[in-house]
Amino acid sequence: MSTAMMTKMHINGYDVLSVNSGPWRVCTQADRLGSFVSREEALAYAAALPTRRSRSGRPVNTK
Repeated sequence: MSTAMMTKMHINGYDVLSVNSGPWRVCTQADRLGSFVSREEALAYAAALPTRRSRSGRPVNTK
Protein backbone atom coordinates (compact mmCIF):
# COMPACT_ATOMS: atom_id res chain seq x y z
CA MET A 1 0.00 0.00 0.00
CA SER A 2 1.44 3.38 -0.98
CA THR A 3 0.79 6.77 0.54
CA ALA A 4 0.18 10.02 -1.28
CA MET A 5 3.05 12.50 -1.42
CA MET A 6 2.10 16.18 -1.42
CA THR A 7 4.41 19.13 -2.03
CA LYS A 8 2.89 22.46 -0.99
CA MET A 9 4.13 26.06 -1.09
CA HIS A 10 2.48 29.34 -0.26
CA ILE A 11 2.97 32.59 -2.23
CA ASN A 12 0.97 35.86 -2.22
CA GLY A 13 -1.85 34.19 -0.30
CA TYR A 14 -2.21 31.31 -2.79
CA ASP A 15 -1.33 27.63 -2.34
CA VAL A 16 0.90 26.03 -4.98
CA LEU A 17 0.79 22.25 -4.67
CA SER A 18 1.49 18.96 -6.39
CA VAL A 19 0.24 15.49 -5.38
CA ASN A 20 2.13 12.33 -6.37
CA SER A 21 4.34 14.15 -8.90
CA GLY A 22 1.23 15.24 -10.81
CA PRO A 23 0.51 18.68 -12.26
CA TRP A 24 1.20 21.75 -10.14
CA ARG A 25 -1.96 23.57 -9.07
CA VAL A 26 -2.51 27.14 -7.90
CA CYS A 27 -5.43 27.25 -5.45
CA THR A 28 -7.29 29.23 -2.83
CA GLN A 29 -9.26 27.46 -0.11
CA ALA A 30 -12.34 27.47 -2.33
CA ASP A 31 -11.09 27.49 -5.95
CA ARG A 32 -8.47 25.92 -8.20
CA LEU A 33 -7.16 28.77 -10.37
CA GLY A 34 -4.80 26.92 -12.68
CA SER A 35 -2.89 23.72 -13.40
CA PHE A 36 0.68 23.67 -14.76
CA VAL A 37 3.27 21.13 -15.89
CA SER A 38 6.19 22.69 -14.01
CA ARG A 39 6.61 24.20 -10.56
CA GLU A 40 8.24 27.29 -12.08
CA GLU A 41 5.18 28.01 -14.25
CA ALA A 42 2.84 27.63 -11.26
CA LEU A 43 4.97 29.89 -9.06
CA ALA A 44 5.23 32.53 -11.82
CA TYR A 45 1.43 32.48 -12.22
CA ALA A 46 0.84 32.80 -8.47
CA ALA A 47 3.40 35.63 -8.25
CA ALA A 48 1.62 37.50 -11.08
CA LEU A 49 -1.76 37.38 -9.30
CA PRO A 50 -2.75 40.22 -6.96
CA THR A 51 -2.04 39.55 -3.30
CA ARG A 52 -4.92 37.62 -1.79
CA ARG A 53 -6.28 38.79 1.56
CA SER A 54 -8.45 36.84 3.94
CA ARG A 55 -12.08 37.97 3.96
CA SER A 56 -12.40 37.42 7.71
CA GLY A 57 -10.48 40.66 8.38
CA ARG A 58 -13.14 42.91 6.85
CA PRO A 59 -15.60 44.69 9.14
CA VAL A 60 -19.13 43.35 9.15
CA ASN A 61 -22.00 45.66 8.25
CA THR A 62 -24.47 45.58 11.16
CA LYS A 63 -27.13 47.91 9.76
